[in-house]
Amino acid sequence: MKPIKTSALAESVYYILLRLHQPAHGYALMKDISELTNNRVNLGAGTVYGALDNLQRKKWIKPLKNETYDRKIEYVITDTGKKFFQLELDRLEELLKNAKAIKEKVYENQN
Repeated sequence: MKPIKTSALAESVYYILLRLHQPAHGYALMKDISELTNNRVNLGAGTVYGALDNLQRKKWIKPLKNETYDRKIEYVITDTGKKFFQLELDRLEELLKNAKAIKEKVYENQN
């Protein structure tokens, strides 16, 4: 089977998909991603809601049926989103593996 070729996910999209393995609304995404990254990644409302719209169009996430009258819409990752998230995770793991291998090889040659 031929592997699916995809482009790298933006870090903001990666963290949104990661967080949406459990339901969350936009504000929770901003807060949780900031906490998860020790305030290194701080997403603004425009970035989050733009990404949520784009991810819904791709069918990578979906809104949950909101039974309450609260205006906050919770989203969750779909099976399609999980597939593309896993592809990105595999890509990142390959990058790290290759970096470690090259670094170890260079270090061994310096000694």
